[in-house]
Amino acid sequence: MKKLLASLVTVSIFVLTGCSASGPEAPKTGLEGKEISAYLQGSFIDAKEAQSKLENAGFEVIATYKPVKKGTTIVFTNEALKTQAAKPGRAHAAVLRMFVDKKEQTISITNPVYFGKAFMQVQYNHAVFNAQLEAINKEFAGLKGSKDKLKFDNLSGFHFMMGMPYYKDVDELGLGTNEELLAKAKTYKKGKLLIFELKLSDRSTLLGYDLGKRTKKFVKKIGRANATVLPYCISIENGKASSLEAKYYLALSYPLLTMGEFMTIGSVPGAIVKDLRKPFK
Repeated sequence: MKKLLASLVTVSIFVLTGCSASGPEAPKTGLEGKEISAYLQGSFIDAKEAQSKLENAGFEVIATYKPVKKGTTIVFTNEALKTQAAKPGRAHAAVLRMFVDKKEQTISITNPVYFGKAFMQVQYNHAVFNAQLEAINKEFAGLKGSKDKLKFDNLSGFHFMMGMPYYKDVDELGLGTNEELLAKAKTYKKGKLLIFELKLSDRSTLLGYDLGKRTKKFVKKIGRANATVLPYCISIENGKASSLEAKYYLALSYPLLTMGEFMTIGSVPGAIVKDLRKPFK
């Protein structure tokens, strides 16, 4: 009887403390619950320290960019991300972004699981993208999920509302050989708008591109906290330059955006496409 009572007490302790006989609680995967945060947010560190931490976590920083005053976006990648993004139609999964906000004294990092699921669609490999999440959480202690969330199972089929575009509905920017398209992007305005160039395979390259001053003001209007939305990316693959349909990408990056708020930037999607097509004319 005493042995039975002792066993019951042991089991109760495991249940109450969240432990199990097989070992400690498994690490979080980013999929707890029905919704997943788009961003990982934490206390402020400066851009130099942030870059150092990303490199310590095994990432390669490929660009820094200022989308708003007193704010810096750091664009980073690694071999695992580039391998996934080299698959046809998946170039946008190659990079992650971190926004260092000196004004609001915060940092915000794109959640690899959230954007990985959205951009890889049915080819999403959770082990790969969750590994990126774990590396980030290990290096940047105390990060919390943003209030910007969507249901994980809906991410691969996300669209803002009926009649709005999906991931597959890209904006075509120009046609030609990959070499011709890359040359145009690099030489337009003497290359001043090209933020980064990331070769993924012999047939695929991802570019980070700047938008016009007037166009990119939308970040201030609908929220600088999600300023990692910029720089905008251009995929050059198999003789076509394209970008994510702006109505899709903005809604995915600002999941808390209401229809009323979306209407206040109603001209922005068209302006983005217009800006991005100019180099390829």
